[in-house]
Amino acid sequence: MKAKSVSRRRGLLDFGIAGIASAAVLFAVAQFVSAFFATASAPVVAMGGVFIDLTPPWLKDLAIATFGTNDKLALFISIGIVVLVIAGLVGVLARKSLAAASACIVLLAIGIGAAIFSRPATGAADLTPLAIGTVAGLLALRWLSALAGRGLAPDHALSTDPENQTGSTRRKFLLGAGLSLVGAAVVAGVGQSLATARNVADAARLALGLPPAKVRVAAVPAGAQVDVAGMPPFVTPNKDFYRIDTALSVPQINPADWSLRVHGMVENEFTINFEDLLKTDLVETYLTLTCVSNPVGGQLVGNAKWLGYPLRSILERAVPQAGADMVLSTSYDGFSASTPLEVLTDNRMALLAVGMNDEPLPLEHGFPVRMVVPGLYGFVSATKWVVDLEVTRFADKAAYWSTRGWSDHGPIKMSSRVDVPRSFAKVGSGEVVMGGTAWSQTQGISGVQVQIDDGEWLDAELGSEVSLDTWRQWRYVWKGGSTGNHTVSVRAIDGHGTVQSSDKADPAPNGSSGWQRVQFSVE
Repeated sequence: MKAKSVSRRRGLLDFGIAGIASAAVLFAVAQFVSAFFATASAPVVAMGGVFIDLTPPWLKDLAIATFGTNDKLALFISIGIVVLVIAGLVGVLARKSLAAASACIVLLAIGIGAAIFSRPATGAADLTPLAIGTVAGLLALRWLSALAGRGLAPDHALSTDPENQTGSTRRKFLLGAGLSLVGAAVVAGVGQSLATARNVADAARLALGLPPAKVRVAAVPAGAQVDVAGMPPFVTPNKDFYRIDTALSVPQINPADWSLRVHGMVENEFTINFEDLLKTDLVETYLTLTCVSNPVGGQLVGNAKWLGYPLRSILERAVPQAGADMVLSTSYDGFSASTPLEVLTDNRMALLAVGMNDEPLPLEHGFPVRMVVPGLYGFVSATKWVVDLEVTRFADKAAYWSTRGWSDHGPIKMSSRVDVPRSFAKVGSGEVVMGGTAWSQTQGISGVQVQIDDGEWLDAELGSEVSLDTWRQWRYVWKGGSTGNHTVSVRAIDGHGTVQSSDKADPAPNGSSGWQRVQFSVE
């Protein structure tokens, strides 16, 4: 009886391994073939995209709060774990019935195929990688199940040798499963390399020379960067700029194929291509962008120099009709944002951006063209990879996050942050030099105040102002740095004298608010 129990456990383990190895073959082959098709034809990318579409706002907010800009990696890992469990169960099912296990794989493939077909940039031909991968996975399951079956104890009809399970037959199965897993890893890696090599968008970006701006901004004054060790740079480098969007795989758009359609409630519908966009009167501006998911004191905010064409000029050409109050912008990957029409037609520097910090937009930040709009959170304005602008009404259309319980207007709330000292930092006695940033787009920052422990509010020294649309750094030297635990709180004052609200609010549905309080200790 003991031998039979051991044989059963090993049988379940081996068939589970067979299922996992077969799934690895399926996804690896599909990943390899997807290099020749749309990015979303890769099963994991399509599945992740559907998951994001179905994610409730509270779960999205939790993911960003927990994982920050690693939220996509966390999603891929989660999908991998779920696939691993399902594949193991399908493998165990194959011990009883290979036909039933194969049918499960086909049904799962149909579901994944529906996810691929639901992606905006895919068509029927993009199901090819999944189809080829499914065939490879079924063949692998059939082969590995046969090897696992030969290694069963005599109580199973497929075996008559009680020593097979620990002998050469099981070693053949483990070798086959190992080769399948290694082969899957190699094929997936080659597929990823091939996709990178075939990346026309990246090659076009590297070869692109942006024209000079017709309206240039002055250099950032030295005083904009306060003299505090550990402060972030006033201009955020592209590689460090936060990235929060719904694209699991960065869209690969050849600028030669890009165009923007402007339509809806307008007198003149038109389409503009990338070449014509570069011939327009491009302008430069410094602008701070903020994610609505940024918590009080969070890092989902960055400042850059942008090059682009004013959106008000685009809309002047289109001539919006009476009654229109919103522009619905849509990304290449299907994301949409609702931006108040008045914000895009006033004097603020809302741009169709083509450049970021004196180079073409990075692929992950919207290459070849994205929107940047002062004063609004990105989820209602900063559409990356933008391909469509529809002039409409809030009463008639809703954007991606608006249908998920978030605000449809999204004005940025005045906010401030302590960058130095960090939470729970240990600093030396004597003078304690503090620093941070504050922002209130379109209004500017006229003052920042700090509160040490529960004392009075004290005015901080401000860095030079670059524009009303950028953050402003601050500095404060505390000369009463007695040893022990202390706290510092911060609040901002905008250009009209309004003090930052102390009311605490979570990011959903229209941005966080409240004063940041940082604890540190003096030693």
